[in-house]
Amino acid sequence: MLRGHYIPPIEQSIALPVQAITGLKGDEMGVSGVFLSGFIVSVGLIMAIGAQNAHVLRQGLKREHVGLTVTVSALCDGMLILIGVAGAGALFAANPDWMSVARYGGAAFLGWYGLRAMLSALRGTGMRVDAGHGKGLSHGQALFAAAAFSLLNPHAYLDTVVLIGSVGSQQAETVRPYFAAGAVTGSIVWFITLGYGARVLAPLFARPGAWRVLDGLVALMLWAIAASLLLR
Repeated sequence: MLRGHYIPPIEQSIALPVQAITGLKGDEMGVSGVFLSGFIVSVGLIMAIGAQNAHVLRQGLKREHVGLTVTVSALCDGMLILIGVAGAGALFAANPDWMSVARYGGAAFLGWYGLRAMLSALRGTGMRVDAGHGKGLSHGQALFAAAAFSLLNPHAYLDTVVLIGSVGSQQAETVRPYFAAGAVTGSIVWFITLGYGARVLAPLFARPGAWRVLDGLVALMLWAIAASLLLR
């Protein structure tokens, strides 16, 4: 349950919609309410289009290493959520130097991967829907890419460790594990839906031109995120 003491505005802006959806607030929240609040907070933050989601979507459309990509993404997010709820959220937010290291490292990775996507768009070397065409990622490359998009992405830390962690730390210790379980479950459900649900768009991406457009948009988005990190 949410404790009675002061909740910072950014955490309150997340907590209030949860209360509106569940119809519960404060001491009215039982175990199921806390679990549901964790689920809603997690999905609401993670589902925003970003570098990690774009990568999972692209792998899902290619039907290439989907299980590996979904599993690694969900495991990394789950680990970060647990770290945040355990109390690291406030600690991480209180150390700007840590955020700076993550920011510059993440910007470098996003810039490099954006270049890779743009070259694919310009050369028309994007993957086709059926995994048998084109040169895809190896098993090791897919593992590294999924982990990098999860762990070298400062936005992922902001969503999981800082925001979800901060909201989770407001829960009473007796129900905090249920909030964490709900948040981790939300992450798992989202990545499974995104990775395996992408095949619904397969007919559209049966045309190579659609891949060039997607790769170009992904490159521009990754560069925009990288620039926003550097200019912060």
